[in-house]
Amino acid sequence: MAEHELGVSFPAAYRAYLKETKPAKPVFRPRRKEWGWDWGADRQTLAELLPLPFPHPDSFVNANAELDAREPRLEDFTNGQAHAVAWQAWDGECEVFEDQKTAGAVILQDHGCGFYTLLAVTGPLAGTVWWDGRATCDLIIPLSLDHMGSARPVTFSEWLRHDSWDLLPPGWGRSPRSTS
Repeated sequence: MAEHELGVSFPAAYRAYLKETKPAKPVFRPRRKEWGWDWGADRQTLAELLPLPFPHPDSFVNANAELDAREPRLEDFTNGQAHAVAWQAWDGECEVFEDQKTAGAVILQDHGCGFYTLLAVTGPLAGTVWWDGRATCDLIIPLSLDHMGSARPVTFSEWLRHDSWDLLPPGWGRSPRSTS
């Protein structure tokens, strides 16, 4: 029902996982609410963006830099009120752009402090798993078994056998279960 109403086809491994009655790993699941579909995270999956292809993070680097360069500066305005109005409009544009960075993805897990594990469900990257680290470094990166090589994003099936923290590049912190 979720696929039909949202206009997407979930990757096969994710669909199979959602049908499991006692899954081995906690993952947010789609639930029908009065206002639409929800995955239970503190950040809402936007239904209108879900059918769009999940964009590779490299695809929006230039647009991000261009948007940052257009941030209204106080010294460019004759008064604070005009700057505030311009900055609010720019900030609204930034919020829309930030939402578009995760188009075509659902949240699998919330790791706190604004960190999320994402599953791309549409586009060429469908079925791959990503780390949303925008809260601290403005990056979305692939979770990978090989960050020293190609950094190919893991598939949902591969991800199920690992902890997201363990699939981050070296230096991204330790797994909460780590003893050192």
